[in-house]
Amino acid sequence: MIKKKLSKNAKKIDKFLIKYLKSQNQSPLSQPMKYGLISGGKKIRSTIIFDTGRIFNINEKKLINICAAVECIHSYSLIHDDLPCMDNDAMRRGKPSTHIKYGEASAVLAGSSLLTLSFEIIADKKYKLNAKLKNEIIKSLANCSGHTGIAGGQELDLKFENKNKKISQIIDMQKKKTGKLFNFCLYAVGVIANKSNKEKKFLSNLGEEIGLLFQLADDFLDIKSSKKFAGKPVKKDSKKGKSTLLNLKGEKKAYLYAFNLKKKILLKLKKHGKKGMNLTNTIKFILERNF
Repeated sequence: MIKKKLSKNAKKIDKFLIKYLKSQNQSPLSQPMKYGLISGGKKIRSTIIFDTGRIFNINEKKLINICAAVECIHSYSLIHDDLPCMDNDAMRRGKPSTHIKYGEASAVLAGSSLLTLSFEIIADKKYKLNAKLKNEIIKSLANCSGHTGIAGGQELDLKFENKNKKISQIIDMQKKKTGKLFNFCLYAVGVIANKSNKEKKFLSNLGEEIGLLFQLADDFLDIKSSKKFAGKPVKKDSKKGKSTLLNLKGEKKAYLYAFNLKKKILLKLKKHGKKGMNLTNTIKFILERNF
């Protein structure tokens, strides 16, 4: 059921992104951008946006630009993460990484172009959303993507390799590297739903916790999954000396931490009753996924 939902949502987002890219003037970077963005990937962040939208009765058409922007940011971060100067991974989403297919320089520029494209998609005049709300959403996306978010998290991830770090430091790094974009996913829906600052803060924190859960699940996949299912190299974190809860606490304690985090998230969602069921089911899937 959840796999069908993810697949259906992924097709919607891919369709929107393909159409959007086609509407632009083509450049030598169009192909590597499309390669790193379309086909493959769970688009789980988009599903979480749609799920959160259902809680507040928001039509998917109002959310699809947000989903597309998030997928651009996520794909940019993956393209850059895979580069030889970072994690040096040759495979992503079951195919050669963008720098393997198109060369290192093109991959860097394609990733940077996807980063800027995300803001263009939200600012687009065809996206009928109040200008004040757009500004708030764009500011939040910038905050979650730059040195206080994804980029800063990746920097810490690289700096922490082969170092003895505390649990609090690892969690802070993972909340930036992965959690911040999930933070944005829920926050942006709160903005569109005209929620109070208190509710938007609640959604931000909840999103960050969901992102941390997703990262923990990714760490488990690294030791349990296969290259075929994960679509990328596995069993590499310990080889690279990555600072993860798994490497620090061991599998049993790390899983217990993740399990308790999932319970905490689901408890927070209870206040939304049946309207929160779609998001609840997606969160349950996150920890037990095998891809």
